[in-house]
Amino acid sequence: MTTTGPGRRPWSRLLPNTAPWHSSADFRLVWTSGAVTMLGSVFTLTAIPLQIADATGSPLAVGAVGAVELVPTVLLGLYGGVLADRADRRRVVLATEIALAALSALLLLNALAGEPMLWPLYLAAGCAAALQGLQQPSLEAMVPRLVPHDQLMAAGALLSLRWSTVGLAAPAAAGVVIATAGVGTAYLVDLATFLVSIALLARLRPLRPARAEQAPALGELAEGAAYVARRPDLVGTYLVDLMATAFALPTALFPFLAEELDARWALGLLYSASAAGALAAAATSGWTDRVHRHGRFVLLSGAAVGAATAAAALGSGIWAVLLCLAVAGAAHWVGDTFRAAVWNRSIPDGLRGRAAGTELLIGAAGPALGDLRAGGLAARYGIRAALRTGGLACLVGTGVLAAALPALWRYDDRTDPHVAAVRAATVPAGNGDRHPDR
Repeated sequence: MTTTGPGRRPWSRLLPNTAPWHSSADFRLVWTSGAVTMLGSVFTLTAIPLQIADATGSPLAVGAVGAVELVPTVLLGLYGGVLADRADRRRVVLATEIALAALSALLLLNALAGEPMLWPLYLAAGCAAALQGLQQPSLEAMVPRLVPHDQLMAAGALLSLRWSTVGLAAPAAAGVVIATAGVGTAYLVDLATFLVSIALLARLRPLRPARAEQAPALGELAEGAAYVARRPDLVGTYLVDLMATAFALPTALFPFLAEELDARWALGLLYSASAAGALAAAATSGWTDRVHRHGRFVLLSGAAVGAATAAAALGSGIWAVLLCLAVAGAAHWVGDTFRAAVWNRSIPDGLRGRAAGTELLIGAAGPALGDLRAGGLAARYGIRAALRTGGLACLVGTGVLAAALPALWRYDDRTDPHVAAVRAATVPAGNGDRHPDR
């Protein structure tokens, strides 16, 4: 466990702060269930585009998965935020996890058929996006209820470390499994991990809404949107994330990039490269606790993601491309960590679900639009052009946002009034076994 004090060795200041893991049993359950679910989901996220690419040979057909995911995300993502503020967050997460497990079973049955059909792949992608739209706001809004306010930065870093660790190992493992045992085995792994995750989430204590009164859903949605609109620093965090994911997240291109580089064997490494960079950043995340100007790091990391993605288009071999993607992943991790710090530390609990719904909408719309953009440009102008233009657009767009939203550049959690209000209203979180919701 990372500690503080004059006796610490200088290098230990870079190690992640594990205080949230030790202080909250419920945080450990959420962290572990998420790791297990993510492991299986990466297998499915690798198998679906590969199935579509093998069946159609079209980058546009692979990119169209993003369009299929976008509509249900828009329809249900914001409502998921309302649901997170008016229902038991544990119950919402558990119910949607069960439904996602059922979708994995459907994909497994289709893969085992004599001639797997194409339309179930798009249907499953759309339904999964809808369910994740309902689930994610409750999942994100849980964390500030599970750990003390002064551990939220560390909790966000640990959650990012989880993502990057799984994201590094799982794509490479998925590539090996699919190449040797087929896509059916990948869907079977996903189903098994969902069952484990459900068992862990069932042990989580109830997380009932912080307020008893409830307005009509549209009224609550409008209230949440009005709150976000009044905070240009929050708006800026969402837009920087949108820039990075819509322009500089070229995952739809990876099957074709591997072919162009004559490195089909490296498809799993292409999916893992971003996570490798994120893991390197997360493993040295101790410094993040000492940063207070979070908005500044959100903007700088967005620019770095764009620059690294554009540089990947110039790579002459697989290893140069992988290095650029790893740098982009590290920068994206920094941005995600400080975005989460702004959200968790400055948004009141009664509005946190709806704010998370807005974040989910942006976070899901960006990759969906990015897949469609990358696939369309690659089909017309080539893989390298799609990479290059996306990275440059992200770099320039982030610079425009820095100039247009100075509140984000100036954000400082030591002086921000929203942070002070949330800190004053927060009931200290202890071990889950002693929480009054029990």
